[in-house]
Amino acid sequence: MPSPDTFDLPITGMTCASCSGRVERALRKVPGVTNATVNLANERAHVEVAGPIDPATLIAAVDKAGYGASLEQDTSVQEADQQKRHDSERWRLMLAIVLAVPLVLPMLLQPLGVHWMLPGWAQFLLATPVQFFLGARFYVAAWKAVRAGAGNMDLLVALGTSAGYGLSVYQWLTAAPGSMPHLYFEASAVVIALVLLGKYLESSAKRQTASAIRALEALRPERAIQVIDGQEHDVAISALKVGDLVRVKPGERFPVDGQVVEGHSHADEALISGESLPIPKQPGDKVTGGAINGEGRLLVSTQALGAETVLARIIRLVEDAQSAKAPIQKLVDKVSQVFVPAVLLIAMATLAGWLFAGASLEVALINAVAVLVIACPCALGLATPTAIMAGTGVAARYGILIKDAEALERAHEVTTVVFDKTGTLTSGTPRIAHMVALNGDESELLQMAGTLQRGSEHPLAKAVLDVCSDRGLTPEDVTHSRSLAGRGIAGTLHGRELALGNRRLLEESGLNPGSLADKAMAWEAEGRTLSWLIELAPQRQVVGLLAFGDTVKPGAARAIEQLSKRHISSHLLTGDNWGSANAVADTLGITDVHAEVLPADKAAAVVALKKTGVVAMVGDGINDAPALAAADIGIAMGGGTDVAMHASGITLMRGDPRLIPAALDISRRTYAKIRQNLFWAFVYNLIGIPLAAFGLLNPVLAGAAMALSSVSVVSNALLLKTWKMPEDPMDQGDA
Repeated sequence: MPSPDTFDLPITGMTCASCSGRVERALRKVPGVTNATVNLANERAHVEVAGPIDPATLIAAVDKAGYGASLEQDTSVQEADQQKRHDSERWRLMLAIVLAVPLVLPMLLQPLGVHWMLPGWAQFLLATPVQFFLGARFYVAAWKAVRAGAGNMDLLVALGTSAGYGLSVYQWLTAAPGSMPHLYFEASAVVIALVLLGKYLESSAKRQTASAIRALEALRPERAIQVIDGQEHDVAISALKVGDLVRVKPGERFPVDGQVVEGHSHADEALISGESLPIPKQPGDKVTGGAINGEGRLLVSTQALGAETVLARIIRLVEDAQSAKAPIQKLVDKVSQVFVPAVLLIAMATLAGWLFAGASLEVALINAVAVLVIACPCALGLATPTAIMAGTGVAARYGILIKDAEALERAHEVTTVVFDKTGTLTSGTPRIAHMVALNGDESELLQMAGTLQRGSEHPLAKAVLDVCSDRGLTPEDVTHSRSLAGRGIAGTLHGRELALGNRRLLEESGLNPGSLADKAMAWEAEGRTLSWLIELAPQRQVVGLLAFGDTVKPGAARAIEQLSKRHISSHLLTGDNWGSANAVADTLGITDVHAEVLPADKAAAVVALKKTGVVAMVGDGINDAPALAAADIGIAMGGGTDVAMHASGITLMRGDPRLIPAALDISRRTYAKIRQNLFWAFVYNLIGIPLAAFGLLNPVLAGAAMALSSVSVVSNALLLKTWKMPEDPMDQGDA
């Protein structure tokens, strides 16, 4: 749900860009409202307020502007209402087509040599219900617009079709007995039918752009199996509390965010994080509500419910992004404010111009009607929001959450990507990077090190035990185990007293690195942490050396390569030492390295880079938040802190660096769709209006072109839904 200082209102009755603009202006005039944005594509208003405000005041302001508004409904109720409206549009369209076809049939048969015409009374009976029953919505909306002192698409349709219908009635009633005057009933009826067709196809396409939200909503289970004192009870999700235990059977969706208490399984989190492979789950692991449980029965302790779950936060992020306006939309809004009045003036000028040129009132009026019909600005209002909805939707499918439209629009301009190191390009957990045994037996070295560290929770110990597990080595029992404060750990194995620790332990034992000195120096220069395995008795000797380091993520090198192919420079910005930073940079092919940078100075480094171009900052920690906020585009890695996610415009649900070039690729394609849509929306009008004004476009063709413009814009945006994350986004052609 929205925060208390914001409201999301479903809006009804909008048909074009000027409508959404008028609703915005009406809401902004309400005392206490700081900002309001209206999205024509998803028919919602996002209202920001400065303090307590009665929602009824906002609804009244929208109603006074000539439109309908309501408070946010339950998703299922809202979906049912939308389906009901869609069904109503369908049967009205079908009835309009049935009534209009006999009227237009003679015009279609004429090129085939068939000269046949319905009598005037029959045309009147067919056209009248289309004009005043099926077309009533245009009159109602036009009247509301006029009453509010503005114009919209409905006003253009109502004026245009009424003029054609009225002229036809006049011609029919004043015709000499027995004569057949030229009537234009078919033009008015077909234009209304075509507009209804366009609106139906448009609403069908708009429903597809919102499919990402519906897919996420569908992941929410409504019931769960609660376990109380070992007994299972089927309960509604709303009845659960944090700390409750729930049983999740194989194949079911996790009903809550929680932690596995009992059982082993895998979880399919594809629709939540975009991760295609199932994730292993065992006691202690976290699970996300909406993910699908695999083969095992799990007992899960509830940690988050309702609006606090990961899925709910994802849905809010996607909804906010889809309702936000891209900067380019401001230009469209300015144009739409003057568009309808300008078209009315052009239509009046067309009427006057033809009359002045000596044409009959019939010809002048029909040409003016064609101007009104062709100019409907539906496509203009849909060009940007439909592309944004489709772009954010496909991004969410791959685990890329775009929080605002400005980030989506600007990301395609990025020239520099600045990466934090730990947790962003590297896993953030130490692993064994190098090891060497003086006797050449690495397995024996690992087994002895693992035996000494068996049961330890130290990160370096875990790294050793993980490698032992991977190689099938089982640590043995050690006797006289003891911790050596600040130096390491010691114990007795098979009569040998062994110790594992740092250089201080080596020096205090009176041993020197010997032949391992050069390797130790080289690995320390890489920023590695060294652990020496030594034997204290019966012999006193160095046994081997382990070097630990943060491992580079599998997709990091590919991500840097993809960015380089797009001529985007990569920088490494870290607080770690130069050795560690250079080691990662060399592995990934990054030449611009900034190491030992204090958290407070990270933002300053980003600001300095912004002087050379558009900068995206990628990070995951609290210390990255200022730099994320300072960058043109902040990108937070999945698994990072909430602070980092709040400071960023884009959040990656999983820590795969390849999602970074993918996000930039989606931005590039989305912005391309916005430009294409605006081009076509303007071209239809720039070409169509002059043709209509000069009598080269009759109202029927004008209506068809107007409907086609809206459908083509929405359909073009929907092509974004075909985007798939390739191995290399540069290899994929434009959608």
